[in-house]
Amino acid sequence: MDLDRSFVIREGDLRILNPFDADKLATLGRVIRLRHDDTLLDLCSGKGELLCTWARAHGVRGTGVDISTAFTAAARRRAEALGVADRVRFVHDDAAGYVHPVPVDVAACIGATWIGGGVTGTIDLLARALRPGGMLLVGEPYWRREPPDQETVAACHATVRDDFDDLPGLIGRMQGHGWDVVEMVLADQDSWDRYAAAHWLTLRRWLDAHPDDALAGSFRRELTEDPPRHVRYRREYLGWGVFALLRR
Repeated sequence: MDLDRSFVIREGDLRILNPFDADKLATLGRVIRLRHDDTLLDLCSGKGELLCTWARAHGVRGTGVDISTAFTAAARRRAEALGVADRVRFVHDDAAGYVHPVPVDVAACIGATWIGGGVTGTIDLLARALRPGGMLLVGEPYWRREPPDQETVAACHATVRDDFDDLPGLIGRMQGHGWDVVEMVLADQDSWDRYAAAHWLTLRRWLDAHPDDALAGSFRRELTEDPPRHVRYRREYLGWGVFALLRR
Protein backbone atom coordinates (compact mmCIF):
# COMPACT_ATOMS: atom_id res chain seq x y z
CA MET A 1 0.00 0.00 0.00
CA ASP A 2 1.66 3.18 -1.22
CA LEU A 3 1.24 6.21 -3.44
CA ASP A 4 2.33 5.97 -7.05
CA ARG A 5 5.99 6.92 -7.51
CA SER A 6 5.13 9.63 -10.03
CA PHE A 7 3.16 11.60 -7.42
CA VAL A 8 6.05 11.53 -4.97
CA ILE A 9 8.51 12.75 -7.62
CA ARG A 10 6.19 15.50 -8.84
CA GLU A 11 5.65 17.00 -5.40
CA GLY A 12 9.42 17.34 -4.98
CA ASP A 13 10.38 19.63 -2.11
CA LEU A 14 6.90 21.10 -1.66
CA ARG A 15 5.68 20.99 1.93
CA ILE A 16 2.04 21.90 1.24
CA LEU A 17 0.59 19.58 -1.40
CA ASN A 18 -2.28 21.86 -2.44
CA PRO A 19 -2.58 25.36 -3.96
CA PHE A 20 -2.21 26.86 -0.49
CA ASP A 21 0.85 28.78 0.67
CA ALA A 22 2.33 28.98 4.16
CA ASP A 23 0.62 32.30 4.89
CA LYS A 24 -2.80 30.91 4.01
CA LEU A 25 -2.19 27.82 6.12
CA ALA A 26 -1.19 30.04 9.04
CA THR A 27 -4.25 32.23 8.47
CA LEU A 28 -6.49 29.17 8.57
CA GLY A 29 -4.99 28.09 11.89
CA ARG A 30 -5.65 31.54 13.36
CA VAL A 31 -9.19 32.10 12.10
CA ILE A 32 -10.55 28.78 13.35
CA ARG A 33 -9.34 29.85 16.82
CA LEU A 34 -7.28 26.83 17.75
CA ARG A 35 -6.62 26.37 21.47
CA HIS A 36 -3.64 24.88 23.24
CA ASP A 37 -3.95 21.09 23.43
CA ASP A 38 -6.78 20.89 20.92
CA THR A 39 -6.67 17.46 19.29
CA LEU A 40 -6.64 17.09 15.49
CA LEU A 41 -6.98 14.27 12.99
CA ASP A 42 -5.69 15.05 9.49
CA LEU A 43 -6.68 12.48 6.85
CA CYS A 44 -4.41 12.44 3.77
CA SER A 45 -1.93 14.51 5.75
CA GLY A 46 0.78 14.55 3.08
CA LYS A 47 4.06 15.88 4.42
CA GLY A 48 2.46 16.98 7.68
CA GLU A 49 2.78 20.74 7.32
CA LEU A 50 -0.64 21.51 8.78
CA LEU A 51 -0.14 19.50 11.95
CA CYS A 52 3.51 20.41 12.44
CA THR A 53 3.15 24.17 11.99
CA TRP A 54 -0.04 24.34 14.03
CA ALA A 55 1.53 22.30 16.82
CA ARG A 56 4.36 24.82 16.94
CA ALA A 57 2.17 27.94 16.61
CA HIS A 58 -0.86 26.87 18.67
CA GLY A 59 0.23 23.94 20.82
CA VAL A 60 -2.23 21.48 19.27
CA ARG A 61 -1.77 17.72 19.32
CA GLY A 62 -2.70 15.43 16.49
CA THR A 63 -2.44 12.46 14.19
CA GLY A 64 -1.87 12.52 10.45
CA VAL A 65 -2.74 9.59 8.19
CA ASP A 66 -1.40 9.16 4.66
CA ILE A 67 -1.03 6.30 2.19
CA SER A 68 2.41 7.48 1.02
CA THR A 69 5.41 6.06 2.88
CA ALA A 70 7.58 8.86 1.45
CA PHE A 71 5.21 11.61 2.60
CA THR A 72 4.76 10.02 6.02
CA ALA A 73 8.54 9.86 6.48
CA ALA A 74 8.84 13.50 5.39
CA ALA A 75 6.14 14.49 7.90
CA ARG A 76 8.03 12.79 10.72
CA ARG A 77 11.22 14.60 9.73
CA ARG A 78 9.34 17.90 9.67
CA ALA A 79 7.99 17.26 13.16
CA GLU A 80 11.52 16.65 14.42
CA ALA A 81 12.83 19.76 12.67
CA LEU A 82 10.14 21.96 14.23
CA GLY A 83 10.52 20.38 17.67
CA VAL A 84 6.96 19.05 17.83
CA ALA A 85 7.53 15.30 17.50
CA ASP A 86 6.13 14.86 21.02
CA ARG A 87 2.85 16.51 19.97
CA VAL A 88 2.12 14.95 16.58
CA ARG A 89 2.36 11.49 15.08
CA PHE A 90 2.07 10.27 11.52
CA VAL A 91 0.58 6.93 10.49
CA HIS A 92 1.09 5.16 7.19
CA ASP A 93 -2.40 3.89 6.37
CA ASP A 94 -5.31 4.22 3.97
CA ALA A 95 -7.11 7.32 5.24
CA ALA A 96 -10.45 6.15 3.83
CA GLY A 97 -10.52 3.19 6.21
CA TYR A 98 -8.67 4.64 9.18
CA VAL A 99 -10.54 4.54 12.50
CA HIS A 100 -9.28 6.96 15.13
CA PRO A 101 -9.44 5.53 18.65
CA VAL A 102 -10.77 8.65 20.40
CA PRO A 103 -12.88 11.66 19.33
CA VAL A 104 -10.97 14.79 18.32
CA ASP A 105 -11.64 18.53 18.44
CA VAL A 106 -10.85 19.09 14.74
CA ALA A 107 -11.01 16.56 11.90
CA ALA A 108 -9.57 17.58 8.53
CA CYS A 109 -9.30 16.38 4.97
CA ILE A 110 -7.61 19.07 2.92
CA GLY A 111 -7.91 18.46 -0.80
CA ALA A 112 -8.56 14.72 -0.88
CA THR A 113 -12.33 14.29 -0.75
CA TRP A 114 -12.09 11.30 -3.07
CA ILE A 115 -11.54 9.24 0.08
CA GLY A 116 -15.24 9.68 0.84
CA GLY A 117 -16.49 9.69 -2.74
CA GLY A 118 -16.94 13.48 -2.68
CA VAL A 119 -17.58 16.32 -0.28
CA THR A 120 -20.58 14.97 1.59
CA GLY A 121 -19.15 11.48 1.90
CA THR A 122 -15.91 12.91 3.27
CA ILE A 123 -17.83 15.04 5.76
CA ASP A 124 -19.51 11.85 7.00
CA LEU A 125 -16.14 10.10 7.18
CA LEU A 126 -14.60 12.90 9.24
CA ALA A 127 -17.63 13.25 11.47
CA ARG A 128 -17.08 9.71 12.80
CA ALA A 129 -13.90 10.93 14.51
CA LEU A 130 -15.31 14.20 15.85
CA ARG A 131 -16.31 14.98 19.42
CA PRO A 132 -19.71 16.66 19.95
CA GLY A 133 -19.30 20.33 19.04
CA GLY A 134 -16.05 19.72 17.16
CA MET A 135 -15.05 21.28 13.86
CA LEU A 136 -14.46 19.81 10.41
CA LEU A 137 -12.04 21.22 7.84
CA VAL A 138 -12.62 20.29 4.21
CA GLY A 139 -10.47 21.44 1.28
CA GLU A 140 -12.16 21.28 -2.13
CA PRO A 141 -12.01 22.73 -5.66
CA TYR A 142 -14.85 24.77 -7.11
CA TRP A 143 -15.50 26.62 -10.36
CA ARG A 144 -14.33 30.24 -10.24
CA ARG A 145 -15.94 30.76 -13.62
CA GLU A 146 -18.39 28.64 -15.56
CA PRO A 147 -16.37 26.32 -17.83
CA PRO A 148 -17.38 27.03 -21.43
CA ASP A 149 -16.68 23.58 -22.87
CA GLN A 150 -15.55 20.03 -22.15
CA GLU A 151 -11.94 20.91 -23.02
CA THR A 152 -11.88 23.32 -20.09
CA VAL A 153 -13.53 20.78 -17.79
CA ALA A 154 -10.95 18.11 -18.64
CA ALA A 155 -8.04 20.53 -18.25
CA CYS A 156 -9.25 21.25 -14.69
CA HIS A 157 -9.02 17.60 -13.59
CA ALA A 158 -12.76 16.98 -13.92
CA THR A 159 -14.61 14.39 -15.99
CA VAL A 160 -17.84 16.37 -16.28
CA ARG A 161 -18.80 19.90 -15.29
CA ASP A 162 -20.84 18.66 -12.31
CA ASP A 163 -17.78 17.07 -10.70
CA PHE A 164 -17.30 20.50 -9.05
CA ASP A 165 -19.77 23.08 -7.77
CA ASP A 166 -19.39 26.81 -8.07
CA LEU A 167 -18.64 28.49 -4.74
CA PRO A 168 -22.26 29.23 -3.78
CA GLY A 169 -23.20 25.70 -4.79
CA LEU A 170 -20.40 24.18 -2.73
CA ILE A 171 -21.39 26.11 0.38
CA GLY A 172 -25.02 25.21 -0.24
CA ARG A 173 -24.07 21.53 -0.52
CA MET A 174 -22.35 21.64 2.87
CA GLN A 175 -25.25 23.49 4.48
CA GLY A 176 -27.74 21.11 2.93
CA HIS A 177 -25.87 18.22 4.51
CA GLY A 178 -26.55 19.64 7.96
CA TRP A 179 -23.44 21.75 8.64
CA ASP A 180 -22.84 25.47 9.11
CA VAL A 181 -19.95 26.98 7.17
CA VAL A 182 -18.26 29.10 9.85
CA GLU A 183 -14.96 30.08 8.17
CA MET A 184 -13.13 29.73 4.88
CA VAL A 185 -9.71 30.53 3.45
CA LEU A 186 -9.54 30.49 -0.34
CA ALA A 187 -6.61 29.96 -2.67
CA ASP A 188 -5.94 32.70 -5.21
CA GLN A 189 -4.29 32.67 -8.62
CA ASP A 190 -0.87 33.33 -7.11
CA SER A 191 -1.08 30.32 -4.78
CA TRP A 192 -2.27 28.22 -7.73
CA ASP A 193 0.76 29.45 -9.70
CA ARG A 194 3.18 28.67 -6.90
CA TYR A 195 1.85 25.14 -6.58
CA ALA A 196 1.67 24.38 -10.30
CA ALA A 197 4.92 26.03 -11.36
CA ALA A 198 6.92 24.34 -8.61
CA HIS A 199 6.09 21.04 -10.31
CA TRP A 200 7.57 22.21 -13.60
CA LEU A 201 11.00 22.97 -12.20
CA THR A 202 10.96 19.74 -10.20
CA LEU A 203 10.11 17.75 -13.33
CA ARG A 204 12.78 19.47 -15.42
CA ARG A 205 15.51 18.87 -12.82
CA TRP A 206 14.38 15.26 -12.47
CA LEU A 207 14.40 14.73 -16.26
CA ASP A 208 17.91 16.17 -16.49
CA ALA A 209 19.08 13.66 -13.86
CA HIS A 210 17.05 10.63 -15.07
CA PRO A 211 16.70 10.84 -18.87
CA ASP A 212 16.39 7.08 -19.30
CA ASP A 213 13.91 6.38 -16.50
CA ALA A 214 10.65 4.66 -17.39
CA LEU A 215 8.75 7.81 -16.34
CA ALA A 216 10.83 10.17 -18.49
CA GLY A 217 8.49 10.09 -21.50
CA SER A 218 5.32 10.86 -19.56
CA PHE A 219 7.05 13.56 -17.51
CA ARG A 220 8.44 15.15 -20.69
CA ARG A 221 4.90 15.37 -22.11
CA GLU A 222 3.61 16.77 -18.83
CA LEU A 223 6.29 19.45 -18.72
CA THR A 224 5.41 20.47 -22.29
CA GLU A 225 1.63 20.40 -21.87
CA ASP A 226 1.00 21.54 -18.29
CA PRO A 227 2.23 25.18 -18.33
CA PRO A 228 -0.09 26.29 -21.17
CA ARG A 229 -2.93 24.18 -19.72
CA HIS A 230 -2.49 25.83 -16.33
CA VAL A 231 -2.42 29.43 -17.57
CA ARG A 232 -5.24 28.90 -20.06
CA TYR A 233 -7.60 26.90 -17.89
CA ARG A 234 -6.89 26.13 -14.22
CA ARG A 235 -5.81 29.53 -12.97
CA GLU A 236 -8.79 31.13 -14.70
CA TYR A 237 -11.57 28.65 -14.05
CA LEU A 238 -10.72 26.55 -11.00
CA GLY A 239 -10.86 27.82 -7.44
CA TRP A 240 -9.88 25.98 -4.29
CA GLY A 241 -10.43 26.57 -0.61
CA VAL A 242 -10.63 25.17 2.88
CA PHE A 243 -13.98 25.41 4.69
CA ALA A 244 -14.59 25.11 8.43
CA LEU A 245 -17.85 23.40 9.39
CA LEU A 246 -19.84 22.95 12.60
CA ARG A 247 -22.81 20.60 12.82
CA ARG A 248 -26.18 22.31 13.03
